[in-house]
Amino acid sequence: MTSALILIDLMPRIVALPLAPHSGEEVLARCRRLADAFRAGNRPVVLVRVERPNVSVQPPGSGFAEDLARPGDVLVVKRTVGAFHGTGLDDRLRALGVDTLVFAGLVTTMGVESTARAASDHGYEVEFVADAMSGFEAEEHDFSVKRIFPRFGAVRDTGDYT
Repeated sequence: MTSALILIDLMPRIVALPLAPHSGEEVLARCRRLADAFRAGNRPVVLVRVERPNVSVQPPGSGFAEDLARPGDVLVVKRTVGAFHGTGLDDRLRALGVDTLVFAGLVTTMGVESTARAASDHGYEVEFVADAMSGFEAEEHDFSVKRIFPRFGAVRDTGDYT
């Protein structure tokens, strides 16, 4: 079994949003710890960010959070809510022999959940790091973590990986 860490939309403009139950900075710090642990174990780290389609200039803060990407990471730019459509992500993961995806990032009910659902449809095992993601409202985040995610895979915390 080869697992990859999938970090969704850790971009300054999204990290800065008012999020709950965890701030964007708290999520980013936990995601950095997760990424370090995966890299130390020679497991792939995939960084996903979104670009608005049909726009010549992206809004400020649309790159990856500072010092997040490292040599050897898989970098993905998506133009939809989920990270699989039109990005080649599935082919890149298959080439690395990945069969399990560990999800973290922003926002729980948007990019994270959408990408995780597609991952399940593609036949991947999925896991969720509940304290390394956050939502627009705590109730939305909690509903996904407690009611939706367990139907797809294991729900864990950062400490389970670091």
